[in-house]
Amino acid sequence: MDLISIRRKYRNRRNIIIALFLIVMIILLIVLIQEKRQNSLNEKIYLSYYKQYEQAKANEEAILEQKRQEEERRLREKLPNLTEQGKANMANIYKADTKKVYLTFDDGPSKTVTIPILDTLKQENIKATFFVLGSRVELYPDIVKREYDENHYIASHGYSHVYSQIYSSPQTVLDEYNKSVTAIRNAIGQQEYNPHLFRFPGGYPGGKYFPVKKEAEQLLEQNGILHVDWNALISDAAGAKNTEQFLSELNKTVGTKQNVVVLMHDAGTKKATAEALPQIIAFFRDRGYEFDNFYNIIK
Repeated sequence: MDLISIRRKYRNRRNIIIALFLIVMIILLIVLIQEKRQNSLNEKIYLSYYKQYEQAKANEEAILEQKRQEEERRLREKLPNLTEQGKANMANIYKADTKKVYLTFDDGPSKTVTIPILDTLKQENIKATFFVLGSRVELYPDIVKREYDENHYIASHGYSHVYSQIYSSPQTVLDEYNKSVTAIRNAIGQQEYNPHLFRFPGGYPGGKYFPVKKEAEQLLEQNGILHVDWNALISDAAGAKNTEQFLSELNKTVGTKQNVVVLMHDAGTKKATAEALPQIIAFFRDRGYEFDNFYNIIK
């Protein structure tokens, strides 16, 4: 093979190698471009998903914040606030143009009586008022929490229900109120709760402790605390023992009254009261009364 042929052979081989190299480089360049495009697309997809995630997170946080604010508003509405209007409402509790009845229960809570009463009230969609004893609240905080959660009004009936202890001085009346409210707050988990409402054990008027009660009334008012008795009762703490007797007492004590505050008891020995409650409710419904509690008095 002559020299010219050899040179031509090597030149062709070199051209082939160069061509192959160029082809490989072009392929690599195409791959890199495609990869860059894919990366760019992946980045756009990632950014799109990230934006969606951030938006969903923001929406979720906004919903949670709205729920939190609604819960705070609901809790604030359940914190009694004694205003001048509330004082006027209480002063006129027995005066109304329409028929209203306030079902009130003293001396609880108790498992055997308060729970069935709450079951009946829930079934009948009625809100009542419970004048609780602090010593009983400490025994059954879960029942008081249920009363609160189901929008019943929880007021104070003192702590001990021992007359000689409660009425040893006006200050001890206030102390009993405060001690019972502390128990209520611990039970319901709301340290700002203050019912601003007290029912004197044994009632306010008369009796040998009346002078102390009268002085205590002024002390309570100075501390933003009102008191209320009743103007109708079923006498479940004064001899009446069954539904027939309860209804008879109601018929006598309600009479033609427009606004009625009914005294009943939910101590553990008052099972007959819980059993009679559906008939007591029917008694008032048949006479056109609207059921209410003290949330609409002390707002």
